[in-house]
This record gives sequence, C-alpha cells and structure tokens, in this order.
Amino acid sequence: MASTDGDGRPTSSRLARTARLAALPAAYAGRTALGLGKRIGGHPAEVVAAQVQQRTAEQLFATLGQLKGGAMKVGQAMSAMEAALPEQLVGPYREALVRLQDAAPAMPAPMVHEELTRSLGESWREWFRDFDDRPVAAASVGQVHRATWSDGSPVAVKVQYPGAGDALVADLNVLQRAAPLMQAAMPGLDARQLIAELRDRLVEEVDYVQEADAQTAFADAYRDDPDVCVPEVLAGEDHVLVSRWVDGTPLSRVITDGAPGDRDRAGLLLVRLFCSAPERARRLHGDPHPGNFRLLPDGRLAVLDFGATEALPDGWPARLGPLLAAGRDGDAAALHRIAASARLLRPDEVTAQALMDLLDPYLQPLREPAYRFARAWMQEQTKVSSDPFSAASRTQRRLAIPPRHLLLQRVAVGLVGVLCSLGATVAVDGEVRRWLPGYADATPAART
Repeated sequence: MASTDGDGRPTSSRLARTARLAALPAAYAGRTALGLGKRIGGHPAEVVAAQVQQRTAEQLFATLGQLKGGAMKVGQAMSAMEAALPEQLVGPYREALVRLQDAAPAMPAPMVHEELTRSLGESWREWFRDFDDRPVAAASVGQVHRATWSDGSPVAVKVQYPGAGDALVADLNVLQRAAPLMQAAMPGLDARQLIAELRDRLVEEVDYVQEADAQTAFADAYRDDPDVCVPEVLAGEDHVLVSRWVDGTPLSRVITDGAPGDRDRAGLLLVRLFCSAPERARRLHGDPHPGNFRLLPDGRLAVLDFGATEALPDGWPARLGPLLAAGRDGDAAALHRIAASARLLRPDEVTAQALMDLLDPYLQPLREPAYRFARAWMQEQTKVSSDPFSAASRTQRRLAIPPRHLLLQRVAVGLVGVLCSLGATVAVDGEVRRWLPGYADATPAART
C-alpha cells in the first residue's frame, strides 16, 4: 500500500486517505478467512487468531503512521487509552500502538534538509555543530532529530512533515461527514461545534511558533522545579522547533517494564502537572499520551511536546473545585446545582441522582488518601458507558458539554487511561486540594 503522494509527502487526498482507513477492517476480514483455512488445515485455532491479530496490529501501525495527520493522532489516543479495552482485544495490539507513540515511517533526509532550509535559511547548518539525519522519534505532525547546538549542547530538532496541515484538514473533512451520526448518538452534543473545536486544536499543532511560545511559558513556570522538567526552546520557526535535549526513560517503557516505585512516581507527577499547570503556567497541557513524557534519573518528569495546549488566563474554572468537592462528598443536590449553573446540563432533563450515579465511579480517586488505578477498573467503566442501554449511557447523552470544555474532558480521560496503564497508586485528592481553588474549603452548606 502506497503511503505518500508521488513526491514523498503525506497523502492529502480525502478519497485516498479514507480508502486507507476503510481498508483496515476489510483486511482484517480477509485475514480471518485465511485463518479459517489454516485452522481447517490443522493449525490450532488460538494460534491462527494470534497470527491474524498480530498482522492486523502491524497494518494498523503502518497505516496510521503513514497517514501522519489526524489518523495518527487517533492512533496515539488509542495507545494512551489502551487500558480501557478488554485484554483479549488489546493484547495483540498493545505493542504496535505503543510503537506509534515513538516512531513512524521516516521522512527522507533530503526532505528534512528542505524544511530546515525553508525555516532556518540556506545557512541552517551554521546553527548546529552537527546534525543527525536519522530521526530518533516521531511526533504527530513531525519527526525529531538529535543535533549539537552551536554552543556545544545537545538539542532536539523537531521538523514538521511537509503537507502535515493539509493532511490534518483532509482527515477532519472526513470526520465532518460523520457529524450527523455523532449527533444522533449523543443528542446533547453539538457535533459540528465539537468538530470545529477539534479543527482549531489540531491546526494549532502545525504552528511551531505557537508551540514554541507555549513551551516557553511552561519552561518559565517550571524552571528549577524539583518535579517537572521542561526543555528550554532555542528556536521556533515555521516548521522547525529546536529545544534542549532531554534523556530519560520513555513513559511507554515505564508502562511496560517499570518498577512499582517508578510507576507511582510517574503517575504522581502526571497528576501534579495536570493540576498545577493552569495555576502556574496559566495553560493546560492538552496531550497526555505517553510519547510526550520521560522519567528522568533524578526522578523528575520531562515534558516534551506542547503542540496541544489551552490558554487559561484565569486558571481553573471557578466552579470546578466546588463541583468536584460536591461529588467527592456525595452531595448529589450540590453537584447537580453547580453543573446546571455551569450549563453542563438542563436540570429538567437530568436528575441529581442520575448525575451522581454517572460520575460516582470517576470520583473514587478523590475519596481515598491514595488511589490505585487499574486496567480492570477502566475496562469496567468503558463497558458500562459504551452500553447504549445502560443508565449511565442515557444520562451521558443528556449532558451538554460546551465545546470549550472538550479539551479538558479529553485530557482528563486520557490521563486516567495512562494512570491505569501504569497501575499507579497516586494521592489524587492531595494534588487537587493543593491546586484547584474552591476544592479544599468547600463544604455542603457553603456551596453555590
């Protein structure tokens, strides 16, 4: 299957990209038929099933990686949320999905040089003492090279895939066609506004100047921090972003091979970053997938990608702390009242008890001094919420989450997925108390 247009750039044709995505289930069906033939020929059924799933996982990785646009973002989100899937389904796919966080088919060196020339000028090599043409990692819309800066320090050079912006738009145009189906499935959601919000977020990811500004804001906020490391930005131009190099253990490797202490430490610092950034950096880090983080030898969490952030100039929304406190304490009436005042629901369509029943499982981490996140818990919640006939699903469809809150919701869900993959034990309540205004001092009688 060809992966690019004739000049080696990501395919931007909506027809071609849709065909590639549509081919995945067809290919799986074909392999299943082939597997049936093998089983008739005497191969054990479980061996055939494993072979079919492994091959499909490899094709999934190759297809999503080659598309390089919104489809790769979908793959990365899948890898961040693999803890939510049943083990018999996700097992054969886990390795391929985790690989998607750190690697994708490489951009040829001449194309990399073209992008460097376009962004940094004809004399771009003078910026570096040396530059390694071999990529060391892949971002969702670019790839990362190791180089030595003019002052002798090691740097990471992120180079955007040519046509990445067009590829994202093509993927979003395909998604736009699914808006009526999304609307029918979730009547309380304005699907077109959701897609417009998603378009804005993804288009921001191809703006490396904006990403450099966001990374600098985080670097300033966490400078000399004992827990969080944000590499300094040295250059941010068009399609090239240069920042200090950071060594460490990829979070994906902590998930697969990490000791319990490292898992707990990584989980704590992810929660601390999520809770503290709106207060310290006045921004929300919007992409919790494991490929964006490293655990450093000194115990700090390194944050490597800032393509998806949201400015929160006033910090956390004022109602969020009291809302979470009401849920933590099981005060259904206060929870319902605050949610209605924030226009998250229409009080005549969702009862206070139905809202509490929906949110109660997700509030458990706030009710214990330290909470152990587990795949089985995430799988159970996913099973309940995905059942269209369950009470939780009916309540969910009646909520009306404003598009401006979609990134926050997505980040929270993705973060919980990563914590479950880590199997981390984290004092979530303590971090929320420390960073969310209105949470620690909220009492049932005082909430409004």
